[in-house]
Amino acid sequence: MSRLSHLLLARSVFGVSLLTTLGFFPSQETKGETDWASTLTHDARGNFPDLRPGHATYVYGWSGITAATSEVSFRPGEQQTFVLEAKGRTVGLARILWRFDLSYRSVVNAQTLRPLETHQVETARGKRIETTLKFSNEGVDSRRLEGNRATPTVKDFALENLYDLQSVFVYLRSQPLRDHSVYRMAVYPANSAYVATVTVLGREHLRVRPGNYNAIKMDLNLQRVNKKNELEPHRKFKRATIWLSDDNDRVILRIESQIFVGTVTAELQSIRFDND
Repeated sequence: MSRLSHLLLARSVFGVSLLTTLGFFPSQETKGETDWASTLTHDARGNFPDLRPGHATYVYGWSGITAATSEVSFRPGEQQTFVLEAKGRTVGLARILWRFDLSYRSVVNAQTLRPLETHQVETARGKRIETTLKFSNEGVDSRRLEGNRATPTVKDFALENLYDLQSVFVYLRSQPLRDHSVYRMAVYPANSAYVATVTVLGREHLRVRPGNYNAIKMDLNLQRVNKKNELEPHRKFKRATIWLSDDNDRVILRIESQIFVGTVTAELQSIRFDND
């Protein structure tokens, strides 16, 4: 996960946006570790109620300016699935420096909360990058088409316990999320795999534009899986703090990410549930 693009959707998110990714912990010195798959969390989906269908908007800040916005929708799909769709773009001064647009769609199995497919289109400074991910029990097939190329770049990554951005979010929110609990998951957001370690720091009050919330505060650390299937530090991402609403909805309220260009924030601006 790199560039402002992944922060747009830590983007969503992590979920309803990403980390944002995604995006989603104490730092660990695991460079060169090859048995990391055995350390992943393998708990089944939790019993927490599913996210209600709805729509949310987020604003992203960078170095004190409003850098981007995104709109996110979440709904049940066909054949017992959850569908998350998001659109984001840089705005204002950030758009002058980095013209970027993003559309994102993810389909997840509603029973297991495992990813099925992801489709993402990024347009940065006129260059279009289209990524399609097909997930199975064995791993993921990634196809990435850049610019005017006629054929996509194809990559396969084999791992049974693998998530995309939406599935890692709905899986996490389904868990008990007790204070000091730790969850460690492998995430494949686009064309590389990462290990996300999430630690529940505790509960606190948080105010965002829609109102005051009781919030679950979590710490996120990311490590990249390199070509040798070893973990190495993420060069552009340092760490992030994520706040979820501590209620039956558990929506993302705020994300603060420390990355190579400074601090980037994502904050909920509005939310509407279809059954309200």
